[in-house]
Amino acid sequence: MKQFFTYVLATIVGIIVTSVIATIGMFLMSVMMLFAGMATPTPKISSHSILHVALDGPVEERVQGRSLFDELQGMSDNAIALNDLIRSIDHAATDPKIEGIYLDCQGGGSGAATTAYIREALQRFKESGKWVVAYADAYTQSNYIIASVADSIWLNPQGLVDIHGLGGTLPFFKGLLDKLGVEMQVIKVGTYKSAVEPYILTEPSEANREQIKAYVTPIWKYFCDGMAESLGVAPETVNQWADSIIMTRSQERLLVDGVVTSLLYRHEAEEWMKEQTGKTDKDDDLELVSVARYAQTIKEKKSSNNIAVLYAVGDIVDTGDEGIVGDKMAPLILDLAEDDDVDALVLRVNSGGGSAFASEQIWEALEQFKSTGKKFYVSMGDVAASGGYYISCGADRIYCQPVTITGSIGIFGLIPSIKGLLNEKLGVNVATIATNPEANIGIVDPMTPFQRASMQAMIDRGYETFVGRCAAGRDMPVDSIKAIAEGRVWDGATALRIGLVDQLGDLDCCIADLAEECGYDDYKVTEYPEPRGEWWEEMLLSSGSVKERILKSELGEAYPYYMMMRKMQRMEHVQCRMEEVVIE
Repeated sequence: MKQFFTYVLATIVGIIVTSVIATIGMFLMSVMMLFAGMATPTPKISSHSILHVALDGPVEERVQGRSLFDELQGMSDNAIALNDLIRSIDHAATDPKIEGIYLDCQGGGSGAATTAYIREALQRFKESGKWVVAYADAYTQSNYIIASVADSIWLNPQGLVDIHGLGGTLPFFKGLLDKLGVEMQVIKVGTYKSAVEPYILTEPSEANREQIKAYVTPIWKYFCDGMAESLGVAPETVNQWADSIIMTRSQERLLVDGVVTSLLYRHEAEEWMKEQTGKTDKDDDLELVSVARYAQTIKEKKSSNNIAVLYAVGDIVDTGDEGIVGDKMAPLILDLAEDDDVDALVLRVNSGGGSAFASEQIWEALEQFKSTGKKFYVSMGDVAASGGYYISCGADRIYCQPVTITGSIGIFGLIPSIKGLLNEKLGVNVATIATNPEANIGIVDPMTPFQRASMQAMIDRGYETFVGRCAAGRDMPVDSIKAIAEGRVWDGATALRIGLVDQLGDLDCCIADLAEECGYDDYKVTEYPEPRGEWWEEMLLSSGSVKERILKSELGEAYPYYMMMRKMQRMEHVQCRMEEVVIE
């Protein structure tokens, strides 16, 4: 009885403590939401300002704001919003308060199409007659490709430049899985469908080597030619730099060879910019305006014509909080179809695919959107492959950049068997007593021939559906699609030639052409999904992105490989996905 009352008392105390903590938490949350709801004043931009483009972190399609993790750590992940960056560069070209652009290249990187998009925006900016300068202690290759557009490329006297060409790096996990006693059972369609190779091979297949070489070669040529034109050298010279491990050259040699225009310390670069903006007093500060701050000053266009831009970025998954979530994206598309304020849609795709089921649901929702008579275009970013192409193929027009990676029309199933892990590694035996002969299908026992044949038939049907969607969307014969399918990945320029896309162009080009097709003299652009908001809202809605940021911070360069294993763990049985290739 004494023990009973002890338990009761402990329970009552626990309830009281929990209630107090919950009350305090709700009060603090209410205060945070109150402050967050207050209007943030629009930043003021002074005359003789410089747009400060800090390339010191990843460039993402959109940035949702600082996370709870960032707030607790008192840090920023330095992510740059591509949409804000391009908008800011274009607006600054005609803004009399902006004298020029300062590319502050201190690390980070971006995908191929993103890099090309930024270069093109800077080239447009230079046509206004304003200057662009770049500075770095060390130029990464992607940052140097962007910086090569600048009027002046400055390097720290002890700095370095990395130009090495492009290569695809693929990790293979079969050795690890063998040691763990896990067998990955693969059912696929497509000779080039290589997303399964990291789990069943120890090196790339010949078909995969062929396709990677086939798409990285034209992508490198595109950048090589672009750098050569900007720097006033021959493309062969840029290739010689890449072949010679240029990062080991002396700074004086880099200057003589024309890789950089000046060797300056940061304060010397800042003094030059002060002179250009009339800051002659020693105590005058440079008026540097960040992209995030400057973007807030750009007024939205007012128009009754509204083009929605829907961002589809990341893995395609059935449910969850991160990536392209089927059970959230499909209903949102249906809402846009019924929204009288939305006149047309651009789907901005940056995805290597994922769940075949979710891809189909999103595709069908987009078909419903088209059935309303509203126009639907697709703009592809760095990658729009496999499931990313599945959700794109039905568009009225598809745009990509020459260096976009697309295609990978194929499908596969990946089912692990952990019998070896249980029996040989852990000493666990599993017995099945069943009513039917196939009741044991799962992840323990290897598939029987009948089970494998049944799975193959399902994968074959999925492939035929995928090919059929592409054939209908592209208005091409099924056999023509099959000839360029087989899971093969293509660069954007080749994709145009073989009919997978309609035009080469960036997001701005896609939106402008859609507006023209709709007959709009003026229009506004509304982005979806709506931004999640501040960190307190993220905490209420999801803890997923907080975990991601912690892992990314702790694992560093190992993070992409961790994510590959994690994706394998979370995969549904049937996938429309291209392999994870780190192009660097």
